[in-house]
Amino acid sequence: MLWPLLIVATLFIAWHVWQAARDRALFTAKPGHTCANLDAKQTKAWLAKHPETQVLDVRSSTEFAGGALPRAANISLSTADFRTRVGKLDREKPVLVYCAGGFRSRQAVAVLKELDFTNIQHLHRGYMSWKP
Repeated sequence: MLWPLLIVATLFIAWHVWQAARDRALFTAKPGHTCANLDAKQTKAWLAKHPETQVLDVRSSTEFAGGALPRAANISLSTADFRTRVGKLDREKPVLVYCAGGFRSRQAVAVLKELDFTNIQHLHRGYMSWKP
């Protein structure tokens, strides 16, 4: 009975170590750029201090219709023209990106970095962490 518990604990720890390494790489910004992973409390403070922030919701339109962050624009990651539409945003203004739980928005962060956005903020754990 002890072996299954040890295997599950090892897998759990390995997953979190892998996830942390992946996040360190994703949220490392080149010189002169910012890329941060914010929790819900930090995100609320960021938006209050930086009203010029472009808020990017990468969920589906159905998810977006069910509730969104203030001032959010919905550009679903699953659309064929995602890169083109996101590329029309101002690369010099801060952008806060989120999805439902953080998986799709991490993919969007990678795209924003490729497109050379200078200030990228990410809502860790997504909209689910934001909702009251």
